[in-house]
Amino acid sequence: MHIRPAEISDLDEITAVYNEAILTTTATFDLEPKTREDRLQWFESHDERFPILVAECDGRVVGWSCLSRWRPRRAYDGTAETSFYVKEDQRGQGVGRQLKQAIIEEARRLKFHTLIAGVAEGSQASLHLNQSFGFEVVGTFKQVGQKFGKMLDVTYLQKILDADSGG
Repeated sequence: MHIRPAEISDLDEITAVYNEAILTTTATFDLEPKTREDRLQWFESHDERFPILVAECDGRVVGWSCLSRWRPRRAYDGTAETSFYVKEDQRGQGVGRQLKQAIIEEARRLKFHTLIAGVAEGSQASLHLNQSFGFEVVGTFKQVGQKFGKMLDVTYLQKILDADSGG
């Protein structure tokens, strides 16, 4: 497996991975699959400061991660939200772990101070993975999203990069 910066030519595969998560997991609160045009707008909103990385295996994208703007106000410029998604048939094989490690390294390189991760109820593997990288639970919003006929909580985690030297 190879992790590298995403290119526009990866967009269809990135979209497929995301759409699979929309339809089968609580990892995203999007409810309807996204078109290429929808995701193109999202892709273009990321830049050198907020990169997208892909995990490539045998020439195909099997997962992706990104840093996104946490809030639009300038005082939040040192904080980014992390996201990662892995193709269903690749989950449990270390792809998410490698993507998470790589995006944390990118955040350090880009001199971010704080990383945020939101994990919806039902995404225990994601919660565990974030915690294994030193993300700490800072709070849970109760019943803030509805998916698959159920009101779901979202737990927020935070990692202050300047406070550690690893992970």
